[in-house]
Amino acid sequence: MSEYSANLSPSAATGRPRAAKAVIPAAGLATRFLPATKAVPKELLPVVDRPVLQYIVEEATQAGITDVLLITGRGKTAMVDHFDRRPDLEERLAEKPELLAAVKRTEELADIHTRRQPEQLGLGHAVGYAESHVGDEPFAVLLGDEFVKPSEPLLPAMLELQARTGGVVLAFFEVDPAETKRYGIASVEPAEAELTDIGEVVRVTGMVEKPKPEEAPSNLAVLGRYVLPGRIFDAIRRTEPGSGGEIQLTDAMELLRGEGVPVHAIVYRGTRYDTGMPLGYLQTVVQIAAERDDLGTEFRKWLVEFVNSDASGGPNT
Repeated sequence: MSEYSANLSPSAATGRPRAAKAVIPAAGLATRFLPATKAVPKELLPVVDRPVLQYIVEEATQAGITDVLLITGRGKTAMVDHFDRRPDLEERLAEKPELLAAVKRTEELADIHTRRQPEQLGLGHAVGYAESHVGDEPFAVLLGDEFVKPSEPLLPAMLELQARTGGVVLAFFEVDPAETKRYGIASVEPAEAELTDIGEVVRVTGMVEKPKPEEAPSNLAVLGRYVLPGRIFDAIRRTEPGSGGEIQLTDAMELLRGEGVPVHAIVYRGTRYDTGMPLGYLQTVVQIAAERDDLGTEFRKWLVEFVNSDASGGPNT
């Protein structure tokens, strides 16, 4: 069991329960990765020898969450298959204990559930499909194209913060001020003193989508992690289509904030891997491969040789 499994117990400060379920919206078409994602879900693209989705589920389980709901779409059944048992494969691997353990680990990580989103009408729309599974309890939302370094966890602090406040909890990371036009940017103020023991906590006073650098209220960008109260589902139902004609989760959260629900965020200073774009995906693969105990030394050596070689050819390996 993870060292963070205690996060399933109520907060010592308030007695409120911590979120015990996670929702991963994963119904998108991943057009940036076509044609690779025509038949293979983007969430199953490998980062060395594990798909992106497994890293995300492992992030949830490290925080003590073992009930995971995948919001899926057409052609996405392979995501569920990845976490299912394969007795035939296990039998073939009987004499290869390390590989067998790796395969069985995917089956034992969490209880995986699914809900089909017939058409993709925004992140808020996707999260709304989790209501029948989550009910009125708080829950975590983990976007399916980014994750954080296991040794630098984010989710445990977010779960504790939400249990303390009972409201909406976000995660931010700092970006170069010139890059604010690529992200949702927050306006913030200092958090209440009693929350500062959790980490670098701020109170959110507003959100601006992709502002110009000169109009950005800060350089704090939204990271794809949320811990939400059950009342978000009613807010989603009351949210009109916004940007792109879609039901935006940001609009639903802003609706709750306007009604007095507290909105806080953790400013994350750890390592974030973003696989949502081809460049970020490639950077993630290289970074994780370079840090692997079994691959890192030789891979870094080859990488240095490649970078220093003639760009037109590269080393013949």
